Amino acid sequence: MNETTPRSLAGRGRTARRALTAAGAAAAALALWALAGPVAGVDLTVESGGTARTVGAGAVIVSALVAGLAAWALLASLERFLRAPVRVWTAIAAVVLVLSLAGPFTSGAGTAGALVLGGLHLVVGAVLIPGLALTARGA
Repeated sequence: MNETTPRSLAGRGRTARRALTAAGAAAAALALWALAGPVAGVDLTVESGGTARTVGAGAVIVSALVAGLAAWALLASLERFLRAPVRVWTAIAAVVLVLSLAGPFTSGAGTAGALVLGGLHLVVGAVLIPGLALTARGA
């Protein structure tokens, strides 16, 4: 027979909330991408290494999920070593978000495209940072 302790149930709930937060960040980014790109017609083409690429739905989803999983992994690591990890994690997450904004504005995209791409970064951060912080041990 499988025993479940209050601690294991809390761990499962935390995992589910973190997974939903990462998925929610991807969904929010995809919604902005769809509104700005296909609906409003903003050109989301970026230059990387001299090659122009259109930012598609798949890239938006994968990028948001990678950011979410990386943020989750960092939070889980800090929880192992720090008594109150949420403050340190939030500071790191905010710095990473600000630094990530350099990408859209140096990508060779037009002004509207750069603003939308920056908005995608901000939307993902706006979901991940408070969402994952609420799941932190001791939060």
